[in-house]
Amino acid sequence: MKCFSHPKETVGKLLRSQLPFKKYNMKETETGSSDLTPLLADADSLENQSPRGLASVSGAVFNICTTMVGAGIMSIPATVKVLGIIPGFAVMFMIAVLVDITVEFLLRYTQSGKSTTYAGLMAESFGSLGSLAVQICVMVTNLGCLIIYLIIIGDVLCGNESGGTLHLGVLQEWFGIQWWNSRAYVILFVVLFVMLPLVFLPHMNSLRHSSAISILLAVVFIAISSAMAIYAFWKGKTQNMRLLPDFANQVSIFDLFTTVPVLVTGFGFHVNIHPIRSELSRPSDMSYAVRISLAISIAIYFSIGFFGYMLFGESIMSDILVNFDQNSDSAIGQLVNNTVRLSYAMHLALVFPVINFSLRTNIDELLFAKKPVLAKDKSRFTILTCLLLALTYTIAIVIPNIWYFFQFLGSTTVVCLSFIFPGAIVLRDVHGISRRKDKVMAILVIIMAILTSMIAIATNLWTVG
Repeated sequence: MKCFSHPKETVGKLLRSQLPFKKYNMKETETGSSDLTPLLADADSLENQSPRGLASVSGAVFNICTTMVGAGIMSIPATVKVLGIIPGFAVMFMIAVLVDITVEFLLRYTQSGKSTTYAGLMAESFGSLGSLAVQICVMVTNLGCLIIYLIIIGDVLCGNESGGTLHLGVLQEWFGIQWWNSRAYVILFVVLFVMLPLVFLPHMNSLRHSSAISILLAVVFIAISSAMAIYAFWKGKTQNMRLLPDFANQVSIFDLFTTVPVLVTGFGFHVNIHPIRSELSRPSDMSYAVRISLAISIAIYFSIGFFGYMLFGESIMSDILVNFDQNSDSAIGQLVNNTVRLSYAMHLALVFPVINFSLRTNIDELLFAKKPVLAKDKSRFTILTCLLLALTYTIAIVIPNIWYFFQFLGSTTVVCLSFIFPGAIVLRDVHGISRRKDKVMAILVIIMAILTSMIAIATNLWTVG
């Protein structure tokens, strides 16, 4: 007979008292009978899976911010140059508000339904085709991001050749061109000794520390840029910044739409909503974590956009790293350039496992829908993780100029995941919980997403042509 309550049992009872029901996934057994398997485990099983217990809000914030602040941070100053400072901040804030609304749509329907994944949520509303659409979009977007991350890391460390000009990487500048600092060997080293240990972590909450470091590295980049911009301003070397778009000389009204997909990509984290939410001690805290993360990301994006534009003015490139590379003639300039590039490469290496998590989950859900949860099947988890990492590495080495292809697809798939699919779920309203203003907002979000994407794609194709 027990005369006291064990701490683990107390936590389990507390969590169960706050969850009105368990969510189950119908799985067919070998005999053809239906077996109810919980998709979202209770507190006891979660504690057995994660030695540190249930996820905190701060861990969720770090992982959400890391999902948003990826490679796109380097393109933000160029978008501010096109839009101007005031419209640039206004568009960032508007997209963040719309993202918060669509995330709230997903959270409400997740709470009302039985699915604990994005694809499952779409399946409740649109059947297997809806689930497949989400999974394809996630695979295209996330796999493209991971390949681009490896390509950028290779460019930073090993250099590249564009337009007949050879740009040396940091390792080649330090040690000369050697066999061991070629792109294939260096990226392989990073994959095996930096990324592999992180992608083998079975829970999103386990990545909170590496995510915190990645955000810290982004802050370091902002600190360097702001310090250089303030110093240049003090010396009177900064260029005039435009508060509004320059329609008279350089910018057309259609060019403004090309910045929207860049910012949407920068705020897109919908694919990781369900993995992060499922590990929180209180799923209701997810909305709170989302708003904190959006506020942090707005601060990061506007800071780098403002100070980057202030530092380089109209000469700002689509990738601000190029501007730092062009201003590295002196010893101090070279030191700053190397610090910025290395911190950026490490930042991407730490973002990699967070993006890989949702990619692996969606592929497993597509291929092994009737199998147990991936984290509980170690052999399947290991094989799928290694295959994904090997595929990403191979494509990044064999096709290093795949950037524009995935940038085009990513602009469309991210818009679908962030706006079109959540809006469609609200309009379908299989649980009967949508209010009239929700449906009006869903219609507006879908129309805005489709129009801006079509204009942006047409403008980019016209410019390339």
